[in-house]
Amino acid sequence: MEHNLIEITTFQSPELDIYARLTENQLVNRADPQNALFIAESPLVIGRALDAGCQPVSLLMEKKHALGKGREILCRCGPVPVFVAEEAVLCQLTGFHLTRGMLCAMRRPPEPPLEQICRPARRIAVLENVMNPTNIGAIFRSAAALGIDAVLLTEAGSDPLYRRALRVSMGNVFLVPWAHLPAGDWLPTLHALGFKTAAMALRDDSLSIADPTLRAQPRLAIVLGTEGDGLAPQTIAHCDFTVRIPMSHGVDSLNVAAASAVAFYELTRP
Repeated sequence: MEHNLIEITTFQSPELDIYARLTENQLVNRADPQNALFIAESPLVIGRALDAGCQPVSLLMEKKHALGKGREILCRCGPVPVFVAEEAVLCQLTGFHLTRGMLCAMRRPPEPPLEQICRPARRIAVLENVMNPTNIGAIFRSAAALGIDAVLLTEAGSDPLYRRALRVSMGNVFLVPWAHLPAGDWLPTLHALGFKTAAMALRDDSLSIADPTLRAQPRLAIVLGTEGDGLAPQTIAHCDFTVRIPMSHGVDSLNVAAASAVAFYELTRP
């Protein structure tokens, strides 16, 4: 298959706005969801997005990759524009070194209905206002590796399809179903779907994460809070359980991504 290779000669080309000038929020394009986009970086992430059925719009890559290790990805993407340049030019355009020398702009897939992804689930993660894309990516990577069936997010949190979140997740965002919770009080929604809720919070009345009561629950939602402040007090108050990871050496808590990995491992065990 011949590919539409377009060598970059000017940074002002409007076709490069996606990569060089549009913000993540502009790519999301909430006013026109049919034309919402995201950027996948590296052959691994692009490949997993393609496996999930995401539609490529264009690619940006080092020229050598278009003629070498990027050819497999190009063949999978079909006849879309492929912008190419030398590494130094791409660094100047994007402001950073490209991971594996390749970016792909893709159509944002429609978000599945929350009830649809929760119906078959036994263990889900709920992220309340988790803001850092690096943490979002790390949580999704742990969720995929450790048997979490779905991830639910509040609207105020970071987007799993942000470029950094995708990169940190190693494309695992496409391996775990996810959706957003309704605005406002979302706990009744989880209870109506048949989940007991476990708020991860360090409190004196918390259950240890090793308490067999938790693993015995047929359906459990593991609720994790934002960086720094953790879960909102009203969220903790209305969850069925408050759960702590025991700390030692005077450490007060774990980063939310690290805490998620511990919780997912412990609470998905038979």
